[in-house]
Amino acid sequence: MTLIKSISGIRGTIGGNCGYALTPLDIVKFTAAYCTILSKKHPNKKCKVVVGRDARLSGSMVRNIVCGTLLSCGVDVVDAGLASTPTTEMAVIFEKADGGIILTASHNPRQWNALKLLNEHGEFLSAEEGAMLLQYVEKEEFNFAEVDSLGRLTEKDFTAEHIDAVLADPLVDKEAIRNANFKVVLDAINSVGGITMPLLLEKLGVKCIKLHCEPTGDFAHNPEPLPANLTELSECVVKSSANLGISVDPDVDRLAFICEDGTPFGEEYTLVSVASYVLSKRPGPTVSNLSSTRALRDVTEMAGEKYYPAAVGEVNVTTKMHQVGAVIGGEGNGGVIYPGLHHGRDAYMGVALFLSNLAHKKLLMSQLRDSYPQYHISKNRIEVSEPELVDKILLKVKDSYAHLNPLTIDGIKIDFESRKSWAQLRKSNTEPIIRLYCEAPTKAEAEAIAGEIMKLVNSIA
Repeated sequence: MTLIKSISGIRGTIGGNCGYALTPLDIVKFTAAYCTILSKKHPNKKCKVVVGRDARLSGSMVRNIVCGTLLSCGVDVVDAGLASTPTTEMAVIFEKADGGIILTASHNPRQWNALKLLNEHGEFLSAEEGAMLLQYVEKEEFNFAEVDSLGRLTEKDFTAEHIDAVLADPLVDKEAIRNANFKVVLDAINSVGGITMPLLLEKLGVKCIKLHCEPTGDFAHNPEPLPANLTELSECVVKSSANLGISVDPDVDRLAFICEDGTPFGEEYTLVSVASYVLSKRPGPTVSNLSSTRALRDVTEMAGEKYYPAAVGEVNVTTKMHQVGAVIGGEGNGGVIYPGLHHGRDAYMGVALFLSNLAHKKLLMSQLRDSYPQYHISKNRIEVSEPELVDKILLKVKDSYAHLNPLTIDGIKIDFESRKSWAQLRKSNTEPIIRLYCEAPTKAEAEAIAGEIMKLVNSIA
């Protein structure tokens, strides 16, 4: 069976006979290979690794295999239990650990799970380390410990420490948020955010109406925080006369908002809004991936700062942020990376900074959204039945638009400068699909561009 292996982690489905199965044997091999990386990186040292998981149905089973394998390789384990991705990343820093493993398939459906591997900084492994990992798996280059050298297991909850770190940041205006008397509806997709995000909101003095906040792992709807999946949240916001709705994915690293009138704020504009606030307080460069809205570039340049693009993938964005000294960055999928706290997508910090901005602006959510440069993005998925077709499709699209000199840094990106729009096709890091993103000043034009390219793709496939 073929796993999806990328800088976003090692992903697969639990059970079933599809070509993307993640078996217990796979989990052992990849965990043991990760231990080999640690042993070569930190020779003659007993390493320590933090393990955290979201609430998905297979989480406990995968956790048992991962922790057991780490212990068998002589690695000490700090089990963070039910912990979001950003909390596990922060826990690596808090514990001065040598790495971390997050057990989550992020926005993927309930049958998926994954191992996301972290370095000693609580950041994802580099592409080079990822390549080494695959080599160790292939060669089965594992180092299991003698009985007297087995690792030790301890358990610790890091949620409160993480939330306190968010609240301690000087850009989080707790007084302004408390005085605004916000009422929000939170949709946490029946995962870990249902028990952790309310703790942050309570400390900020925000009234929280909970929707799907029981951490059962039985997702109430498609877990990707897109408007089509958030209709119940929209209805609840209007019915409750709430100021806004908040949606997080199963591991709480992506964030989307709903306006007071039930309309989507737009996940692309989560980062734009937070960035505009951060830039007003702390000048410096910004970074987002090539698939994100150009509105971030606009607000950055309006603040007199420089915007930098990066390839898709959180590690690519954080690498660029380190290189240019960015004060804020992230991805248009609702991923906010605020280096003042740590270099990882963090919905807790995203909420705190967003509410600080909204409290300062004293606007309705819909008014705040309209205050930013207006672009509309059309996001499409192209299912590919035969993997070998992917490269053929991308090459044909590139050739068809050769006169526009498409960028090939990350898939194919076509800039239609005369129409102030762009389109990008790229392989997904997490699923067997091609993602097609098109952005333009109007929804109709973005969808027209998407339709034009989809027609071309269909003729090739």
